[in-house]
Amino acid sequence: MSAPPSSAPRWMLYGASGFTGRLIAEEAVRRGHRPVLAGRSHEKLAPMAERLGLEMVVAGLEDVRALVASLEGLPLVLHAAGPFVQTSEPMVQACLATGAHYLDITGEIPVFENTFRHDAEARSRGVALMSGVGFDVVPTDCLARHVAERVPGAHELQLAIATGSVASAGTAKSALGMLPQGGRVRRGGALLPWPVGKGVRRVRFADAERTVLPIPWGDLVTAWHTTNIPNITTYMALPNVAARAMRFTYPLLKHVLSVDAVRQGAERLIDARMQGPNEVARTEHRSHIWAEARAADGRKAEAWLEMPEGYAFTAVAALRAVEEVLARKPQGALTPAGAFGADFILSIEGCRRLDTLS
Repeated sequence: MSAPPSSAPRWMLYGASGFTGRLIAEEAVRRGHRPVLAGRSHEKLAPMAERLGLEMVVAGLEDVRALVASLEGLPLVLHAAGPFVQTSEPMVQACLATGAHYLDITGEIPVFENTFRHDAEARSRGVALMSGVGFDVVPTDCLARHVAERVPGAHELQLAIATGSVASAGTAKSALGMLPQGGRVRRGGALLPWPVGKGVRRVRFADAERTVLPIPWGDLVTAWHTTNIPNITTYMALPNVAARAMRFTYPLLKHVLSVDAVRQGAERLIDARMQGPNEVARTEHRSHIWAEARAADGRKAEAWLEMPEGYAFTAVAALRAVEEVLARKPQGALTPAGAFGADFILSIEGCRRLDTLS
């Protein structure tokens, strides 16, 4: 485990005034970091920068010149402004232009795919591009690599997550944006459509058995790059009735959200109502991950993770990734477990990996 850099170098936290951005900023100060807080709103950034005693810079992602200028002299950007499908590419380009490492906390499949499209350019410029350094997808990526290493030549990987935490507005709007795309799985190395609601099953997590539903989780991209396993299905735990009803309710929901006025109204409602988990929930709730790798000859390995609530985890995991990138200076488009190994998850306080259940 690398310690926080002793000289506390300046790096940028973009999207610092959002729900997760604030948690990261506060955790960064506790760990001895001095990030430059950045975003598009002076009104939102200024009180936070004053409270934490940090520098701030106002720059919109649409102003390429100002964005590049704001990165001058900074070695790294941790990008926390979603929806990342809209915000990631401008920041990636600014980082490539200035030679700064790029990290983000996305869970959106198109963003992961886009990040890997820049691999050759990142290597030529000597920088790292790493999407998904939070709850999406550090724990699942690390557990995927762990079980894959136990089953050389595995041809199938299954991952499932269970979290009782409520979503922040940013997370909910990202999910809303991805919902019309429907389900996805990886088969034979290719991302393929998957009917929403198909494949409901029961999975034993470390604490309980739950009903899970296939969802288009970021590991359909990241775990493929990390493990080279060609067939991947990712699941999320849902109440049994909700999971089994999804195949009937999804077509109607997709149709309704295709109306611009309805979708925009839903986004306004999310902004007004969804504030994310409070401090008690972030402290007390736990998240769970299950993974299984299987080979064609019947060999298989299962493993489980118990870990903190997702937003609390993201604040620490993202900073651990910052510390590792600054210390190791990796190059190219990378996954967390691909860059740091399967045991990276064990360097994050409150995470426990199990290879058997009693």
